[in-house]
Amino acid sequence: MTNFLSAFEPPLVVCDLGCGDFNVGKQLAPFTRHYIAVDIVHDLIDIHQKNNTKEHISFQCLDIAKDELPKADCAILRQVLQHLSNEEIEAIVSKLYAYKYVLVTEHVPIGDFTPNKDIISGQGIRLRKNSGVHLMAAPFNLKARAVHKMSSVPDLEYGGCIETLLYTF
Repeated sequence: MTNFLSAFEPPLVVCDLGCGDFNVGKQLAPFTRHYIAVDIVHDLIDIHQKNNTKEHISFQCLDIAKDELPKADCAILRQVLQHLSNEEIEAIVSKLYAYKYVLVTEHVPIGDFTPNKDIISGQGIRLRKNSGVHLMAAPFNLKARAVHKMSSVPDLEYGGCIETLLYTF
């Protein structure tokens, strides 16, 4: 992702939809004009706001399935969608068209699998059902101008692989 972000002059405004512990965001933020880190956990956002005082980094507590998302050039969803129900993912997908670029990293099985088997939010990931999130497949049917696989790394601990896809709109 750093190679992608560092290719832009001027740098992009990036919205990290599901920043979690912010360990990855800290590494990406220097390559952005402004880095907006979003998470649903209020206490986590409070901690980040106290511990990360760089002027070009901001934090917001939002439910990305229900709330309006921040304006940016690029959105990042890193291992977020795999934890959500199809209904919540559909609500998020409809908002992704507001961004020029969307980087999505998800855990998927290796080989043939059935995409987008529904789960109850927060109860594991689809990998256990030999499934994974595929945004361009039903029921999401994301319409991107281009899709590029940025990386695919085998996960020896849990099986499957962790893929990062770049969607351009």
